[in-house]
Amino acid sequence: MKRLFLTTAVSLVLSQALFAKEDVAKKQEEQTRFESLSKLTKVIGTVEKYYVDDVKLQEIVDKALKGLLQELDAHSSYLDKKATKEMNIQTKGEFGGLGITVGMRDGALTVISPIDGTPAYKAGIKASDIILKINDASTIGMTLDEAVNLMRGDAKTDIKLTIVRKGETKPLEVKMQRDIIKIQSVFAKKIDKEEVIYLRIASFDAKVTEELEKIIVENKNAKGFILDLRNNPGGLLNQAIGTVNLFVDKGVIVSQKGRTAEDEEKFEAVSSNMRTKAPLVVLVNEGSASASEIVSGSLQDHKRAVVIGEKTFGKGSVQAVLPIDNEKTESIKLTIAKYYLPSGRTIQAVGVTPDIIVASGKVTQNDDNGVKLKEADLKKHLQGELEKVNETKKEEKILNNETKKVITSDDLLDDNQLNTSLAILKSLIIMNK
Repeated sequence: MKRLFLTTAVSLVLSQALFAKEDVAKKQEEQTRFESLSKLTKVIGTVEKYYVDDVKLQEIVDKALKGLLQELDAHSSYLDKKATKEMNIQTKGEFGGLGITVGMRDGALTVISPIDGTPAYKAGIKASDIILKINDASTIGMTLDEAVNLMRGDAKTDIKLTIVRKGETKPLEVKMQRDIIKIQSVFAKKIDKEEVIYLRIASFDAKVTEELEKIIVENKNAKGFILDLRNNPGGLLNQAIGTVNLFVDKGVIVSQKGRTAEDEEKFEAVSSNMRTKAPLVVLVNEGSASASEIVSGSLQDHKRAVVIGEKTFGKGSVQAVLPIDNEKTESIKLTIAKYYLPSGRTIQAVGVTPDIIVASGKVTQNDDNGVKLKEADLKKHLQGELEKVNETKKEEKILNNETKKVITSDDLLDDNQLNTSLAILKSLIIMNK
């Protein structure tokens, strides 16, 4: 009995000590929190009282919030009343822009990719170009949202970008006109003399899965597919998930993990949504980001596709816009989670490494082929001279080129990555028999 009493007493003392320790730790945490907030208040008060210019309190707080969010990561930002209003308008309407997707890489405003057929694409802007100036405004210290707002504007208005490009000895000035950005997100082409289909996704907008499914069903006898995600900056998560699900019938496609275990969400394939088991090759480059990386990385993890090209951009974080006042006129854009591929690897700042690394550019030819190409070029030149005599034939030829739905052998020679993809796909088709 005495022993039992001693055991109970010791347990009680230990419990009290543990609670006391936790209570001290909690008080210390509260004290530290109070001291930190006091420090912030003191700095704001000091700036308001002693700064050389008369700066209003509201402006000081706005600048403090802007700096805070900017220091967290490249994708988080503070949106004041003007910025919040602009964001709300832009998500509801059609506005002029350059057709360019940008991000912050090592503190520099970097082009993720130009979108097919847009002013930026036509002007020759390339993935990984660093934007040094927008018109006469330096981008050093500029937030991502500020840069995007500067590049947007009314259609047919002029803009000048000063860019730094790898391999160039000095900055380049690129002039262009803003335009209404209309994107053909999905299209398909046949490859001459091959029983495979080339699928191009320029961005993941609201109807990508629906349109891609339609193309796959219409070409159900195709022996294989090439899915081109090069220079695709991303888009809607549900469309990326839907795209992967067209090629896989089970397993996790992507997971979203936040600060706590409760924030984790897994997105799995639905077997009835799969539309083809045909061999698949996916093309990526450094302009492939976000949703493109989810698709290519997930298909790679599922061993469903061979990924070819260059390492992707590495944008795998999730942002939410959260209002910070009752009227919802001000808000913050905050990174709340990161994407993880089925294997558990992250995309953020790492990207997707292709199974086969292939450089962009033309296919290297040997001397004999070089002679043949020269002869072909001469034939085209003579054909051009002949067509000058007959303007009607010339107009018809241009029209046919614009509506071309077939990738020719000449097209393949101009695209080393696509040419390699076709060779790999043909090998997969043979192995699949």
